[in-house]
Amino acid sequence: MRRRGNRPYELLIADDDPHFREALRSIFELRFSLVEAESGEEAIDIVQEQHVDLVLLDMHMEVLTGLETVRIVKSLHGLLPCIIITADATDDLRRDAEQAEAYSVLAKPVTKIEVVKSVSDAIGQTYNDPDILNWAASLN
Repeated sequence: MRRRGNRPYELLIADDDPHFREALRSIFELRFSLVEAESGEEAIDIVQEQHVDLVLLDMHMEVLTGLETVRIVKSLHGLLPCIIITADATDDLRRDAEQAEAYSVLAKPVTKIEVVKSVSDAIGQTYNDPDILNWAASLN
């Protein structure tokens, strides 16, 4: 997927589990430029230091949770879409994530189609890019 200037979209994957980061990397590495973080703190540093188009992050990380990280990221870059992935997708978490302006909350185990659709929808809506939606549709 390309964005303005013919550069790939930059996705930040933040998860303290290297196996889950690898799983997400295998889904997105051919279509996006990826950067990874092992913690919420590292994700915030990356967002402050380089351009990122979307953040995919785990809810349960050391020190800062995914939700706390989203709140800080959104305070820095209000329009940056953030998608939380969690095994505990409760109604309370969904409400809190909505209040923090997270784009969506995905429940683990998440399927490839679910995560691709959420990322595609977020990028398509945020950056007004209808072409990316074709990629998600092609996986059905």
